Amino acid sequence: MAAGQRKLDIEQIGDVTVARFVDKKILDENNIQIIGNQLFGLIEEDGRKKIVLDFTNVEYLSSAALGKLITLDKKVKTAAGKLRLCSIRPDIYEVFAITRLNKLFDIRDDQEAALAGF
Repeated sequence: MAAGQRKLDIEQIGDVTVARFVDKKILDENNIQIIGNQLFGLIEEDGRKKIVLDFTNVEYLSSAALGKLITLDKKVKTAAGKLRLCSIRPDIYEVFAITRLNKLFDIRDDQEAALAGF
């Protein structure tokens, strides 16, 4: 994968995979596709069961990106895994709240909280 294609920083902490978004804005359909493929690959190819998505860098998220996250959540649940989201900015969290996705996803304040008791 070309360096320009890398949309996620993947870090393994114990048995938990932390995926940190690289881009500030996740809007572009092509980028969302790449991010989706990388995330789905963690489960489908690498067999990762515990995933934390870190939104520290993310300032803007499109509805298409939310769609990918919902698909990811389904894939994780199908694989009997767990997905947690963390470090979501208040304005982005508002989108999760309005769409009631804050009920679907396990959202924690920060990475430390997301890793606790996984």
